[in-house]
Amino acid sequence: MDKVQKGRVLAVNISEEKGTKKTNVQRCALLKDFGLKDDAHGGPWHRQVSLLANESIEKIRAKGLNVSYGDFAENITTEGVDLVHLPIGTIIRIGSSVILRVTQIGKECHTRCAIYYQAGDCVMPKEGIFAEVVNEGEVKVGDEIIIG
Repeated sequence: MDKVQKGRVLAVNISEEKGTKKTNVQRCALLKDFGLKDDAHGGPWHRQVSLLANESIEKIRAKGLNVSYGDFAENITTEGVDLVHLPIGTIIRIGSSVILRVTQIGKECHTRCAIYYQAGDCVMPKEGIFAEVVNEGEVKVGDEIIIG
């Protein structure tokens, strides 16, 4: 990907349990080799941080479903970045210090989680991406996202 993409953070979401909707906390520390502080999905694995584009959420809203940021259990809701087409290994810079590396595009859902039943559909398996924290720092709503 030669062209620099710029977007912004619309929501920073965490939850205490896996498989549930996340709550927008506006700002949160991203910890190296873990993910978002106090988030159930954090830990030393390849899916430390999940990102989903508002553009994907809008597709579900267009089907008449009333969904909000965090409803698909994404940690960071973005705008203006074509997440689903980023290659594995892509570096994502957020705000002044956070650096993420894309580790996975989409995921296989073996069972229908609470999100699917609450929202009626889920875009996370097809359009969500996952990343690991390379450089920690705080991420907050309104931060600029730079890719490339």
